[in-house]
Amino acid sequence: ANLTIYFSRQQLKTQDFRGPDFFLVKKTQKRPRRSWVVWEEDGKYPDLIIELLSDSTAGNDRNLKKEIYQDRFRTPEYFYFSPDTLEFAGYRLIGQRYQPIAPNSAGLLWSESLDLYLGVHQGQLRYFDPEGQLVLTPEEDALQSEQQALQAQQQALQAQQRAEQAQQRAEQLAEQLRSLGIEPEV
Repeated sequence: ANLTIYFSRQQLKTQDFRGPDFFLVKKTQKRPRRSWVVWEEDGKYPDLIIELLSDSTAGNDRNLKKEIYQDRFRTPEYFYFSPDTLEFAGYRLIGQRYQPIAPNSAGLLWSESLDLYLGVHQGQLRYFDPEGQLVLTPEEDALQSEQQALQAQQQALQAQQRAEQAQQRAEQLAEQLRSLGIEPEV
């Protein structure tokens, strides 16, 4: 995402817009956009917003933006994460106010909008499935598939080597039987 969201028809360019780092709006027409203009999108605001904190934005993200997303946007879920300090929090709109989302035993926060958990893994904000398993990135998935294919290839090679060894052993035993004057059944 990282599109600008315009939420005032007066388009006060210095005031009535926000540019979240990530946002999700469900049940919308899929098409390219340069910005999200609420009144051109049937009045739809984001269902979920994620902000990445930095030294220069952290105070704004924790306070002013949170208030705007709660009071003006009425965004059902809001999360923020600091890649530097690993500070991570999530809020769900209950009634008129954001309430903190309680982490599960693994420290993951459930997103109803995504039907996934969000959490910190190796210093990064990541998605986790409903069972709490890490959702792989496309690169990780490709690497895992490549590793599984390599492992399967190695197992097939080992099985072939075992079969060849068994064949050699059978041939050795057959030779021993012949040397004793016994013709083995093949």
